[in-house]
Amino acid sequence: MRIYSWNVNGFRAVAKKGFWDWFNRVDGDVICVQEAKASPDQLSSKIKDAEEYESVWNPAAVKKGYSGVAAWYRVEPRDIQLELSAEYLQGEGRLIQMEFEDFYLLNVYFPNGKKDADRLQYKLDYYDEFLEHVEGLRKKKPIVVCGDFNTAHKEIDLKNPRANKDTSGFLPIEREWMDRFIEHGYIDTFRMFNQEPGHYTWWSYRSNARSRNAGWRLDYFFVSEELRDKVVDSWIESDVLGSDHCPVGIELAD
Repeated sequence: MRIYSWNVNGFRAVAKKGFWDWFNRVDGDVICVQEAKASPDQLSSKIKDAEEYESVWNPAAVKKGYSGVAAWYRVEPRDIQLELSAEYLQGEGRLIQMEFEDFYLLNVYFPNGKKDADRLQYKLDYYDEFLEHVEGLRKKKPIVVCGDFNTAHKEIDLKNPRANKDTSGFLPIEREWMDRFIEHGYIDTFRMFNQEPGHYTWWSYRSNARSRNAGWRLDYFFVSEELRDKVVDSWIESDVLGSDHCPVGIELAD
């Protein structure tokens, strides 16, 4: 089973920048996107549908053109749920949860904490509630989590760690949550296969950051420990353009 994840930073825009060429080329079983910034009623069928796939959307209810996640699947989930249970963390369209035969797949767009202290706290609250949520699910089935975590975990995961030590996305408190998530038995699948620096998934639009590969690794696939031996491969498609993020993928054995 091949699963992809991509923060597209505006689905209507990326649909005009080669998204469907990429989509058809990769031939994924499930393709998740974050920061869709659109709801199905804003899209023509031409740019929201795909042959042989069904789709599910969770747009932001708080305002149009903000946040939002979506997924296409050709393996029918047993169940689909949207949002965490805490009401104050709902409405921004940050989660699609799909139950498959052997695992739960969670497509998540974690909040960005750069705006101010309140948004940083919202991000940390979302992190904590999410961990509690997946730990509950894990009592039933193993877990796969993909999406934009909005945090670079280690110094190896961004080009300029020293310059960004006081920036949300690399704050000690955010990185500590990533440590705690991993300590609960969740595996950063990319690092199962690649321990080298210089592999990023997001680049600022400023200062030619992408051409200089001055990036951050913010997009991940995690699996719970029970699925470790099922992970065949995990990768980053840094050559795919169309967004300030690039796609990431995972392959799981049957």
